[in-house]
Amino acid sequence: MSLVIIGTVAFDTIETPFGKTDKILGGAGTFASIAASYLCDQIKLVSVVGEDFGSHNLALIKDRGIDISGVQIVPGGQTFSWSGRYHNDMNSRDTLATDLNVLADFDPIIPDSYQDCEYLLLGNLTPQVQLTTLARLTKKPKLVVLDTMNYWMNVALDDLKKVLQKVDVLTINDAEARQLSGEYSLVKAAKVILAMGPKYLIIKKGEHGALLFGENQIFSAPALPLADVFDPTGAGDTFAGGFIGYLAKVKSINFNNMKNALIFGSVLASFCVEKFGTDRLVELTDGDIQKRLNAFVALSQFSL
Repeated sequence: MSLVIIGTVAFDTIETPFGKTDKILGGAGTFASIAASYLCDQIKLVSVVGEDFGSHNLALIKDRGIDISGVQIVPGGQTFSWSGRYHNDMNSRDTLATDLNVLADFDPIIPDSYQDCEYLLLGNLTPQVQLTTLARLTKKPKLVVLDTMNYWMNVALDDLKKVLQKVDVLTINDAEARQLSGEYSLVKAAKVILAMGPKYLIIKKGEHGALLFGENQIFSAPALPLADVFDPTGAGDTFAGGFIGYLAKVKSINFNNMKNALIFGSVLASFCVEKFGTDRLVELTDGDIQKRLNAFVALSQFSL
């Protein structure tokens, strides 16, 4: 059984206090699938790119063992691109340009070879595309994880609520949790959001870690303190890929495994920010991951 990830494959142009890039490989689907590939070996990607994307970029994804037969290549089309500048605190940024290009008319096609989907990650796309993806699967996956953002809460809330009724896990940041729920307290916000449909809720708090709610329990995961953060782009998508990749690996869904998945997602996200784009993410070894995992355990382990 496979893990199917639907999300953007894109070009990013990034400027941070540490430097700037020209167009580099990015996109939620890219970061999530590469992260998951360290934990799961049957990953299938659904996305769309233009003819300008280049075979070398597709090869970089495919070399991680990711099935890209669900990635549409639009003849003559231009790939979705985003440009942004991060502020000195690296927690806020300005979007300089967003060119949807082929993403504007994206109609997700699910190949027959993807119908064995047992785990599904619905990346941050329009709620309508997410609903279409679910409708085109012949059977409901064992686990559906949804990522979304404040923009869709502003312009497509009704459709987003329909998606929430069909998913098992929702991952959003603290500001989005407050907006969606109308509650400032994250504990109260979680109660409201879980009543909308998801069985579990992850609230990401950036450099302050993440919270997991579900089964009438709460788990708080730390974020690893890093001396240098070069590029936060894709960290949240990397987190989501690591999270669902771990659950696909262990093939068992319960609160304890969700806790472990949260840590693996945080571990991989901590690598993502150390270089621009996917540069750090694609060069990891099992030893790198285990060492960082041990650091996470030591960060919050104590006895009374």
